[in-house]
Amino acid sequence: MTDADHIADLRADAHYARERYDLYRAKTYGSRPTSLTRLRELERVSQAAEARLRHAEQEAAPPGDAPGR
Repeated sequence: MTDADHIADLRADAHYARERYDLYRAKTYGSRPTSLTRLRELERVSQAAEARLRHAEQEAAPPGDAPGR
């Protein structure tokens, strides 16, 4: 698997996790019962997926190509 393929997979994972968190968070405004514990777990999973993606993107960046420059 190439770096580009790996980053694409991580990007998809991060997107999926973020969508699950956002959908569950929206569900908390409805009348159906929800769990604050579940919401926190989905948030943690989403943040972890984002962190893995950022790390992989930084590792794949050419040396000297610092973000924000």
